[in-house]
Amino acid sequence: MVYMFLANGFEEAEALLPLDILRRGGVDVTTVAVGGGDIVVGSHGVRVGADIPDAMFRDSRPEAVILPGGMPGAENLAASKTVEVALRVTAAGGGLLCAICAAPFVLGKYGYLVGKSAVCFPGFEGRLTGAEISPNRVVRDGNVITAAGMGVADEFGFEILRALRGIDVADGVRRAILAI
Repeated sequence: MVYMFLANGFEEAEALLPLDILRRGGVDVTTVAVGGGDIVVGSHGVRVGADIPDAMFRDSRPEAVILPGGMPGAENLAASKTVEVALRVTAAGGGLLCAICAAPFVLGKYGYLVGKSAVCFPGFEGRLTGAEISPNRVVRDGNVITAAGMGVADEFGFEILRALRGIDVADGVRRAILAI
C-alpha cells in the first residue's frame, strides 16, 4: 500500500497531481489526514476529503510514503507522530520515502537524507540534514525521491510511478494524458 499524508496547509497541486498520476498507473494510494478527522484544507483553501484519518494508519510495511509540501502543511507533517512512524516502518521495509517542495525537510529531520542526493524548494536546503543538495528538479537516490516544488509535481508523480510500477507503466500514463 502507498500512503500520501495530507496536513492542513498542504500544497494542493503537489498532492493531487501525483495522486492522480499514481492512480491512473494502477497504484493503490490511500490518503491520510493528519491531525484528526478526514477533511484537510490546503494552503489555498481547497478542502479535500482524505481516505482515512491518521488514527487509522496501521501498516507495518508500506510500499511508499508521500509527503506533499506547502506551508504550514510541511511543518504539520513534521510534527505528526503518525508520519514519523510511517516513515520509520516504510524505511525499515525498504519502501520509498517521497517528498516535494518544503516536505523533504521532514525526511532530513528524521535522518533519511544522510548521504543522499536531494532537492527541495529554494530556502529549505539548510533543513535537509545530511543531504547533498542536487541542482535537479526531481531526484531519486535509492529509496528516496524528492522534488523542488509545484512546478514539477507531474515529474514527481511520474518518478514515483516509475519506481513503483516501471518505466512502461509510467510512459503509458504519460502518453494517455498527453504529457509526451
